[in-house]
Amino acid sequence: MGLNLDYTDGQTPLDEEEKDGLLIPSISTKGELDEFEQQNIEEAIQWILGRSLKADTIFTERFVKNLHKRMYGEVWKWAGQFRKSDKNLGIDKWQIPTALKILLEDALFWVKNETYSPNEIAIRFKHRIVSIHCFSNGNGRHSRLIADIIAEKIFKQPVFSWGAANLSKESRIREIYLNAVKEADKGNYQLLIDFARS
Repeated sequence: MGLNLDYTDGQTPLDEEEKDGLLIPSISTKGELDEFEQQNIEEAIQWILGRSLKADTIFTERFVKNLHKRMYGEVWKWAGQFRKSDKNLGIDKWQIPTALKILLEDALFWVKNETYSPNEIAIRFKHRIVSIHCFSNGNGRHSRLIADIIAEKIFKQPVFSWGAANLSKESRIREIYLNAVKEADKGNYQLLIDFARS
């Protein structure tokens, strides 16, 4: 029995080799997969809660990969590893390490120099890392959790509400979110910041 996945607008399809990385063979539908992934993500959030994290820890390749592994490592064998295939979103797979390194250096600079407001730093980072699309799956949820970590751990602000909805499911709120992301693609981050705080 294969894994049957229906994707909503803005989600990245997995190739067959990536689907073979599923660690729980009994999962056969997107709904079941979402449930197991959500449990794993909640464990990752518990891991983060008790930690004191600074910018020079958060803005490292090691932390970015480790967070993804904590979020998905009980569901996917390739969790925490850069993707090995090109997708409908993101840059060429070979460019990921370099693009991520540039983003991490930029983010440290933004924090140290207060280049943008705390909200904008978190949202700019979230937007850039999801546009790199480091991983085979879970990039949106991973980028939102990193933005929350930046807000809370670096700037001591509340985490984002992200429209108080499950953005993985097809909905009007997901549509608003994707429109805000498209505006950020053009360099206008305000809609995405407003959405994240709505």
